[in-house]
Amino acid sequence: MALGNVRTAGSSSDGTADSDDSGDHEKTDSSHSEANQRNNTRLTRASLRLSQSSQVVLMLFFLTPLHVYKMLFLFLDAPPDVKLAAERDESPPRTPTGNAPSSESDIDISSPNASHDESVTKDQKDSGSDPSHRPKRRRFHESYNFNMKCPTPGCNSLGHLTGKHERHFSISGCPLYHNLSADECKVKAIEREKQEEERSQGQNEENRHATRHQAPTPRQVRYKEKVMEMRKRRDSGLTKDQKEKYMEHRQTHGTTREPLLENITSDYDLELFRKAQARAAEDLEKLRLQGQITEGSNMIKTILFGRYELDTWYHSPYPEEYARLGRLYICEFCLKYMKSQTILRRHMAKCVWKHPPGDEVYRKGAISVFEVDGKKNKIYCQNLCLLAKLFLDHKTLYYDVEPFLFYVMTEADNTGCHLVGYFSKEKNSFLNYNVSCILTMPQYMRQGYGKMLIDFSYLLSKVEEKVGSPERPLSDLGLISYRSYWKEVLLRYMCNFKGKEISIKEISQETAVNPVDIVSTLQSLQMLKYWKGKHLVLKRQDLIDEWKAKETKRGNNNKTIDPSSLKWTPPKGT
Repeated sequence: MALGNVRTAGSSSDGTADSDDSGDHEKTDSSHSEANQRNNTRLTRASLRLSQSSQVVLMLFFLTPLHVYKMLFLFLDAPPDVKLAAERDESPPRTPTGNAPSSESDIDISSPNASHDESVTKDQKDSGSDPSHRPKRRRFHESYNFNMKCPTPGCNSLGHLTGKHERHFSISGCPLYHNLSADECKVKAIEREKQEEERSQGQNEENRHATRHQAPTPRQVRYKEKVMEMRKRRDSGLTKDQKEKYMEHRQTHGTTREPLLENITSDYDLELFRKAQARAAEDLEKLRLQGQITEGSNMIKTILFGRYELDTWYHSPYPEEYARLGRLYICEFCLKYMKSQTILRRHMAKCVWKHPPGDEVYRKGAISVFEVDGKKNKIYCQNLCLLAKLFLDHKTLYYDVEPFLFYVMTEADNTGCHLVGYFSKEKNSFLNYNVSCILTMPQYMRQGYGKMLIDFSYLLSKVEEKVGSPERPLSDLGLISYRSYWKEVLLRYMCNFKGKEISIKEISQETAVNPVDIVSTLQSLQMLKYWKGKHLVLKRQDLIDEWKAKETKRGNNNKTIDPSSLKWTPPKGT
């Protein structure tokens, strides 16, 4: 009954209670209101947990096991302050900008190898108030890699070819694949850094005193003589023991290891090749950490093209359903890409194409060049651009092919005209570029076809009565090919020139090479001198004699363009 009276008094709202009992009633009222408030708070938190758990269960229902594993991993390895916030049903941790993390890359997690200061008290550790005790944090994709392992057999993924990373997950960064250890890679990295510092210091000193078109400095001359001496000292060939060692290495490891490269070339060239490998591995590692590339996914490793199986060099934006296969099958005539060899075999049985579409504008022997309009043959040109991107780094044109003309070079046999290479050019180029993109297929490289494509592009410029130049930037291989071509053109012109005064303008008009390219080539050959306010072109007979000897040794080479075999008129109104 007393409890009933208290409830009645506490719940009364008419104000008729006795004044003597008002203090007791107020105390009882306030205590029960606090208890009710606590109960309501507990119920609110319980309902919030229930709603959140139902949302989590609903979300986990639609996630894959790998996503669930990552989420649990993030929570279990999160810093203590993040855990406590989650346990107290508080708001999620904030980024420095004040916003909740929008993706897993914005969530910082503790490094598993973080060191702890033993002098910090337990209270400081628990509260996390001491900043020196707080472990270093890394981005999620930089700290952990799920299911990633170096594909080289016997490799534990430790070390990196660059000597700057503790782990690697690809062949490009694997020390074991390159027949090195992790410690050797670190030593080589230190040596490369020292050489780079010395080189940069020397360049800064030279730039202070440099004048326009100055001759090579004594330091550059000494370095060139040193390189030539190192190349002369290289061994003429491998000894019998070395050959046996190399064969044994090849039979033991096959293609899972890089071939032994010692004594194959000079020490200077081998070191130059090692530097290029390390630089490429570092660039790939940066792209991987930035999330732009992912090892083993959405990257076409090889393509089957005709009777060749080609390893790709770069990523190409093929549709995802094809790119994730890792291996692509391409018809060498119509360039259609397929998922399996069975589909390719069925396609080849009914494919009626035996040469590129468009007009055949050049033919000499087995070599032909077809002019393909990107507007009339859009699908073919798009497939050609996607194929070219697998072997070109700087190419950005894939689908907008209508403003371009494509000149496709082929080699014919009894089965059809096989793709050798191509170059594209704008129909109306404001800057008179005669090449926008140029490619020689890997199976035809180092056989003179690249120089033929370049020569053909300049032949078209001569017919158009224009001066041409390739569009920048050029790829590494493209720059090497163009420099070699310009050097050969200038030396041939110098050899046949019988006058006393040479004009760069006349050279440009006769060869269709841009004057800027002529000047840069003359400077690289040390045939241009600035004297008394004038530019003088020096006729270096030693370089001309060297070029003559190479031409004589080369003999009658069919890898040349014959202007009389061209059947082409410049397009009008395109």
